Amino acid sequence: MSDNVSYTPAEVAKILKLSRFTVYDLIKRGELVAYRAGERKMRIEAADLEHYKNKTKQAGTTLPPVPAAVPVAVPPVAKTVFGDQDGLIICGQDVLLDVLARHLEKQMPHVRFLRYYAGSIDGLTALYRGTANVVTAHLWDGDTDEYNVPYVRRLLPGQRTVIINLAYRMEGFYVAAGNPKNITTWTDLTKPDVRMVNRERGSGARVLLDEKLRQLDIDPEFIQGYDHEEMSHLAVASYVARGAADVGLGVEKAAMQVRNLDFVPLQKERYDLVLLRRDLAKPHFQALLAALASPAFREEVAGMSGYDISRMGEQIAEI
Repeated sequence: MSDNVSYTPAEVAKILKLSRFTVYDLIKRGELVAYRAGERKMRIEAADLEHYKNKTKQAGTTLPPVPAAVPVAVPPVAKTVFGDQDGLIICGQDVLLDVLARHLEKQMPHVRFLRYYAGSIDGLTALYRGTANVVTAHLWDGDTDEYNVPYVRRLLPGQRTVIINLAYRMEGFYVAAGNPKNITTWTDLTKPDVRMVNRERGSGARVLLDEKLRQLDIDPEFIQGYDHEEMSHLAVASYVARGAADVGLGVEKAAMQVRNLDFVPLQKERYDLVLLRRDLAKPHFQALLAALASPAFREEVAGMSGYDISRMGEQIAEI
């Protein structure tokens, strides 16, 4: 099969006998790979479609074969999850973003506001590459004691960006109920009887941990379980609650969702939205700012616990 054969989402929908929106959902969840050709075109390579079909067949579902198609030459571009003309991609992992997307859909029901689940550094990289529109970050810099601004400067060189606060959250240790191993400080992670479960590289929690270890001159090799990674706060909290590890690092909100778990607060973090300044005047982004200022959204978030919304919607910096 030619490497130059590619399809539009509508063509893939016909091939798979699915709705176009189902195809977009597959792309959003990462089950079907797509890329952006130019600013307003999205395509799926035949090889990626065949890969998806093979996975589906292994799961027990038979789909029709990919028909012959006219080869389409496309320039090398970054893979993406959605086109700008179809919606707005919000990148981040907090459930708060799901609530935000729902409020945006109420304001603009004809627009699809999609969620792209990735850590802070991956999110900033996606914004730089043009594969996300709005990303979240909670990246602490140990040299400046500042959140996000130093990382935006480094990871989006030459890009004019705006940082807007979404909320403040408490970051800390997940420990078994009663904290039987008395884990309260960063140095306690080096105790020989303490097993840790870590977050993936690039996540805000992992960056906080690594910056603290650097400041304290602690070698990660002395932390049992440092190389064991989970991909979300909730996954880390659940791992500790099951007794598979003694400690993990994450936000307080996840600890509230898991039984048999205590939370040791360590540091209040600023959880920000980052977007390109040139996008601010666009309708989708104006809707986002309006949602942050709306009493309905603020009241819903305030009722969820685990969030300080005192600076929600405030512009933190322009870079």
